[in-house]
Amino acid sequence: MLVEIPEAQAVTEGRPARPSVTARLRGWLPPLAYLAPALLFLYLWTYRPLGQTFQLSFFNWNLLPTSPMTPAGTDNYTRVLGLPELGQAVWNTVVYILALLPFTVLIPAAVALLARRLPGRSRTLYQALIFAPTLVTPVAAAAVWRWLLDPSSGPVNKALTALGAEPLNFLRDPDVAIGAIILISGWSLLGFATLVISAGLAGINDDYPAAASLDGASRWQITRLITLPLLSPTVLFLVLTTTLLSVQITFPLIDILTQGGPDGATTNVYYLLWQYGFRNFDAGFAGAAGTVFFVGFGLVAALFVWLSNKLSFYDN
Repeated sequence: MLVEIPEAQAVTEGRPARPSVTARLRGWLPPLAYLAPALLFLYLWTYRPLGQTFQLSFFNWNLLPTSPMTPAGTDNYTRVLGLPELGQAVWNTVVYILALLPFTVLIPAAVALLARRLPGRSRTLYQALIFAPTLVTPVAAAAVWRWLLDPSSGPVNKALTALGAEPLNFLRDPDVAIGAIILISGWSLLGFATLVISAGLAGINDDYPAAASLDGASRWQITRLITLPLLSPTVLFLVLTTTLLSVQITFPLIDILTQGGPDGATTNVYYLLWQYGFRNFDAGFAGAAGTVFFVGFGLVAALFVWLSNKLSFYDN
């Protein structure tokens, strides 16, 4: 005896049963429990201060607990955009970013490619030595470099005098000071960037260069046509990191060595923000400046993410 099953029921019976809402929530609980501490600290240390900064930008306040905050509307944003020092600070920030790219991309890529030819233990020792400057704290590095660049008794100026050149006041000359900050920052970033490039090279399958070599490709052709394209995600990551973090990296050196001078020659946007927030005690203005800079760097980060998806080359 044949029993006719309705079509809808047959389709339903052929599919796996959908889990209930309770079952799905039970499945989400373990990953959420692992993520909860990180999400909590991310909220407390990042998103909550960011929201408070945005809120503070619409008030005038001198950071004193006994002083009330007075509403300011959008006046703080108008003051930020009309600040005379803003143009110089933005230009210096662009100079820092562009000048640090050779230290975080070009030189590390060349060093990492050359280090691949070293045997195992020698390569490890070499990477450890080149990474050592990254371990030096900015305050200690600034103290050492201040002594090295001292205009009267510093070893650098003594070497210049021995070569017949005029000694330079590296940290007080407007034409030289920003270059000194860039060189010191690049020196501290070189080791980290080299290790990142080395990690990217280690992720490239050795079968590709081996196959190209069997086909008669030279070492330069393998590097240019295979290694560098496959290294593009790592390179774009370093470019993005340099663009977003160069202002923070140079900040302690600027504060210790030049205090933004001479005549604003080394000031960047973060140091300008810090000056108005903690030297002038203008919290509302600093909040507005921080919001503007956050939006600006956020747009730059979004642009780089889009470019990374367009330009990165993967072997799969």
